[in-house]
Amino acid sequence: MLPEPYRTFVAEITDGSYSGPPEYGLMSVAELPDDWAGEEQERDLSRPFPLAEAWMWEDDDSVEDAEEILEQVYNHGSVVLGTDGCAMNWHLIVSGPHRGHVWMISDVGAVPFGTQFGFTTAEPGFAGWVRHWAGNKPWYDAA
Repeated sequence: MLPEPYRTFVAEITDGSYSGPPEYGLMSVAELPDDWAGEEQERDLSRPFPLAEAWMWEDDDSVEDAEEILEQVYNHGSVVLGTDGCAMNWHLIVSGPHRGHVWMISDVGAVPFGTQFGFTTAEPGFAGWVRHWAGNKPWYDAA
């Protein structure tokens, strides 16, 4: 089941939009970006999203089984909200400890969105993410 308020938004307002957020619009629940790399891998929204904190895998050689974890990051426990281009995709976590939180997942790393994570002044979750965008604020505006 999709977390609130996203579930109500999709059911009562729209399932996708050509206007933002993000840069290239909000994707429908079943849609993936055109440049999605994991087409040959099956996505499983019921399996928990594996991360609980930011991880920049491009600079991290210390993680054992990094490829397996990366497959889970891209394919488990999240719906793709949309893309800002260049493989920078916004995900809403739908299962696991970060259920309801929004994450930016790119080809170099993953970062949670919300003030408690230290990168932005925005409230966490889908509603905070949308309000932040509607306020025309930079995504990561924390000093």
